[in-house]
Amino acid sequence: MGDQAILDFLAKALSGESGEPLYRRLEDAIKQAIASGQLKRAAVIPSERALCEAIGISRVTVRKSIDGLVSDGLLDRRQGAKTVVSSRLEKSLATMTSFSEDMRSRGLEPGCVWISREISRPSPAEMMALGISSSEKIVRLRRLRTADNTPIAIETATLPARFVPDPQAIQASLYEYLEATGALPVRSLQRMQAKPASEEERRLLGTPDDASLLIMERRCFLADDQIVEFTQTKYRGDIYDFVIELIR
Repeated sequence: MGDQAILDFLAKALSGESGEPLYRRLEDAIKQAIASGQLKRAAVIPSERALCEAIGISRVTVRKSIDGLVSDGLLDRRQGAKTVVSSRLEKSLATMTSFSEDMRSRGLEPGCVWISREISRPSPAEMMALGISSSEKIVRLRRLRTADNTPIAIETATLPARFVPDPQAIQASLYEYLEATGALPVRSLQRMQAKPASEEERRLLGTPDDASLLIMERRCFLADDQIVEFTQTKYRGDIYDFVIELIR
């Protein structure tokens, strides 16, 4: 989308009345442009001067908005006075969202390439993580997660088979399936670590030989404290960041 179309989009988003400060409204409008796909990853946003003239606000206000979005990690400043939509992805650790929800909130189209879908007996680690016995069957879902067709992560989700009788019924989003069947988790415990990528992981993700992975393990619970899911997701460390807000 060209600069004029972006400027028209932002001007329209700011046309209504609001009690919010103008710089905040511009921040929100730019976030909307990113989330809706009007502004893609690594796209150059219109210059401060162009924004001022198109929207009719001061350069100080525009700069304050851009500074806030740079601080939030949504925009990056580059040499030559260009400001671009960040090519890195951030995941908040403060909320429980699915990969698909995370990508769509960034204006990206989530996707997956299935590696395997199987019903199996649980491993000792899966038994401990899910709180089940060796006699209970589990569903193990392994897939490559993508954003705008770019490989982002390798995900292995394990669930007691009673929640997913037919693993072939899972399409792009596991959480959409669980919501439809009344088994959407309401809370989770997460653990994060980093490690070098294996040869297979580098091949699947298309990363350099020295790439590292950010690994998130998550146990998810229903309202009655049943464990519905244990997932290990291996994110590309070169484009993914985890963010958490701390308040004192």
